[in-house]
Amino acid sequence: MRTRKRIEQRTRSGREWVFTPFDFLDLGTPYAVGMALTRLLREGTIRRIARGLYDRPRPHRILGTLHPSADAIANALARKLGTTIQPGPAVAANQLGLSEQVPARITYETDGASRTFRLTHPPIVINFKHRSPRRLPRVGTGGHRKLSETGALVTAALRSLGKDHVSAARLVPLQAAFSARQRSAIKRDIPLAPAWMRPHLMTLVSDS
Repeated sequence: MRTRKRIEQRTRSGREWVFTPFDFLDLGTPYAVGMALTRLLREGTIRRIARGLYDRPRPHRILGTLHPSADAIANALARKLGTTIQPGPAVAANQLGLSEQVPARITYETDGASRTFRLTHPPIVINFKHRSPRRLPRVGTGGHRKLSETGALVTAALRSLGKDHVSAARLVPLQAAFSARQRSAIKRDIPLAPAWMRPHLMTLVSDS
């Protein structure tokens, strides 16, 4: 099967997905992948968001063609750079419903270098801020375990609210937001969290 056809089929995932040429290197050489993406772009099957970033247009009957989310863009950038990321504190709090404030600066923490990405479509700025790899959701080497993806998200959200503004009542709505598997991950991560967060994390998993 030709590289273009195989790439086109993979983009039909039905989910929101921002992709880069690196996501298709198992389907062909870098040159073949680049040419295939160029053809798909000319056909209108995919669109370019920024240099090296693409998605499949998602039409909406009222809103028109939707922009990809900052989260989808950030994850594509992280895959391209080969880094691990997690939403920064303000973004995490917003995603979990602990804060209604939309952060003015969309920041993700990374084990890579700090970088800033300015996009035109959509018109957003995404910041990657370096943070100790121990605080990021990846299994460590040498027997050192790091936070799970869920645990990292929750601890980042609590860090955004601050020690003096977190209460059991405020966390109650979150108790039903996680699957049993996610709650188990949070429970395992409690010893890795700052001491002041541990009682609040226990509240989240108290019924598990």
